[in-house]
Amino acid sequence: MPWTPEDAPRHTRKASAPRLRRLWAEVANAILMETGDEARAVRTANGVVAREARRRGCCVDDNDRDGSKSSR
Repeated sequence: MPWTPEDAPRHTRKASAPRLRRLWAEVANAILMETGDEARAVRTANGVVAREARRRGCCVDDNDRDGSKSSR
């Protein structure tokens, strides 16, 4: 079952920014394809998003990496 960014908040509170939700879905789907293990995919995606949120000061969503601004 492929995940979308909209699925991320059900699995982790750290995915509060659109960029982090997209990252969560990317990682979860990649691990799922690689291993076939949904639980591992979710755990890995949660860890990556948590690490990225800490690294970037958590939940900053004003600017995405591609330079676009989020709407408020």
